[in-house]
Amino acid sequence: MNDEELTVASDEYSSKNIQVLEGLEAVRKRPAMYIGDTGEKGLHHLVYEVVDNSIDEALAGYCSNIDVVINEDNSIKVTDDGRGIPVDYHEKEGKSALEVVLTVLHAGGKFDKGTYKVSGGLHGVGVSCVNALSTWLVAEVHRNGKIYMQEFSIGKPKADIREIDTSDRTGTTISFKPDASIFTITEYKYDILANRLRELAFLNAGIRLTLTDKRVRKDDGSYKCEHFHSEEGLKEFVRYIDRSKESLIHDVIHITTEKQGIPVEVAMTYNTSYNESVFSFVNDIHTIEGGTHLAGFRRGLTRTLKKYAEDSKLLERAKVEIQGDDFREGLTAVISIKVAEPQFEGQTKTKLGNSEVMGAVDMAVGEALRYYLEEHPKEAKIIVDKVILAATARQAARKARELVQRKSPLTGGGLPGKLADCSSKDPAECELFLVEGDSAGGTAKQGRDRIFQAILPLRGKILNVEKAMDHKIFESEEIQNIFRAMGVTIGTEDDPKGLNLSKLRYHKVVIMTDADVDGSHIATLILTFFFRRMRGLIENGYVYLATPPLYLCKKGKIEEYCWTDQQRQAFIDKYGSGHESQIHTQRYKGLGEMNDHQLWDTTMNPANRTLKQISIENAIEADSIFAMLMGEEVGPRREFIEENATYANIDA
Repeated sequence: MNDEELTVASDEYSSKNIQVLEGLEAVRKRPAMYIGDTGEKGLHHLVYEVVDNSIDEALAGYCSNIDVVINEDNSIKVTDDGRGIPVDYHEKEGKSALEVVLTVLHAGGKFDKGTYKVSGGLHGVGVSCVNALSTWLVAEVHRNGKIYMQEFSIGKPKADIREIDTSDRTGTTISFKPDASIFTITEYKYDILANRLRELAFLNAGIRLTLTDKRVRKDDGSYKCEHFHSEEGLKEFVRYIDRSKESLIHDVIHITTEKQGIPVEVAMTYNTSYNESVFSFVNDIHTIEGGTHLAGFRRGLTRTLKKYAEDSKLLERAKVEIQGDDFREGLTAVISIKVAEPQFEGQTKTKLGNSEVMGAVDMAVGEALRYYLEEHPKEAKIIVDKVILAATARQAARKARELVQRKSPLTGGGLPGKLADCSSKDPAECELFLVEGDSAGGTAKQGRDRIFQAILPLRGKILNVEKAMDHKIFESEEIQNIFRAMGVTIGTEDDPKGLNLSKLRYHKVVIMTDADVDGSHIATLILTFFFRRMRGLIENGYVYLATPPLYLCKKGKIEEYCWTDQQRQAFIDKYGSGHESQIHTQRYKGLGEMNDHQLWDTTMNPANRTLKQISIENAIEADSIFAMLMGEEVGPRREFIEENATYANIDA
């Protein structure tokens, strides 16, 4: 596929190109089927659908700038400088093409193979779905030297399209307000949108995206605003992901080619960490479950590196057998391909199934990597040395892992001694609290419901797995206890880092630490361990953070627990009037400062408690944050603390 084939077959883009597949009736009745959910994820997905249309215009070569604005009332405005959605009469539907696009599901240029050869968007539900789930939507189209406008309410047109002015540019502006009767959350998060626009800028080199938040004014009176633009695309993306990691080689190997009619772009490098960070995209969609393009990348990488190492006799001194995983330790890579008709599968429909893609990516990676290794023998030797070290560590980790699993609870009597288990054996109702320290652990054991709540006290701070080799992780007593208590196994000969949750004993794993800096550090260490070594726990929704109160406020016989400084101040404002007010505030720095009844009432009782479920909305950002917070590089961590310390709850 050449560059011209990525654009439209001809410059004529009109109502004839708009193909209708089905109606819109079910969207409001079952919105989660179309946008994932009606919470935070679905709310932000509405913006992505509109932006995807603009990206399609950019992929076709007709759009360079995309502006996203969050208005004061949490409505959204997306403007591009593409050709503008067609406004002429659609013969089959008997209305303007603009109205068809905005009121009929699966109506748009991307379903006409002659209009967009490649388009973004996973399900293609498009702006019609956004329209159906918005209290109001306004479309403004600059096209044919004129400006056209049409207004909608809950997916229905308020009036026909009308011409309102002349224009010397082209493009589309879509403004909309999500329907509060549909969405449980209606407040947009700036960082979520910023992360997606940054991602799109890296994936589509040359396009300029802007995010403006009119809810926030800076000191100079201007609105909070960021611009996202990348000239080098994935090469810059990999540098961004690795910004908090120590480089093993200074180069980013960048591949931009086309194989078997499939455009393939790959960027990769190595760092000194023990983790693999590989992210794959199809038509700008993050395929979190991988698929044939990821399999092709891994096959090409392993085959080419292994052949080079063998031909260069670099493996002769290695006393262990090299496996596929060894070639990916310390690897950071981004794979982006464009496919005209992607076939998705998997639980979340984000796993690519197109069989023809595997060979294309394998071939592209193999050719480019072979050339790089031959041209850069010094860097090639550094990479192979890292591979040999990884293989040696894997062998040590296997021995340590087998030692842990010989003590498995499945063999009887293998539960860690400090675990106070629950009596229920139904994982769906069982909860495991990972508690900081023996003192708090003792209080939790006394306060819990023994039927379904288990307590595992942890001694001090667990090992920082971000900076530890695998065998050190398995040798850690505290981590061994977590594995044994949960009943999970990790690693097989085929997949040394694979996680087996089939015999997981608890479907709620609750991290319960003190509400101070040390407690936050311990919680972060545990979360790092889960993210790096037991990510399946998080992905299945099994990991939670407990939220113990910060204060107990008293005025006479009136008592209230307060979780925030704002709640404490509200109590003072409510009951502290008059000079004789005697409000007593008890600050809970440690869980052990509460008695068992207080800990149960505030933090462990399902009827009263608040648990924060841990999820991974953006694996790329999560990877970077854990590397920054827990890795070797001090500079990025210091910058983060300096930027965020004013918002943190830091005790003297």
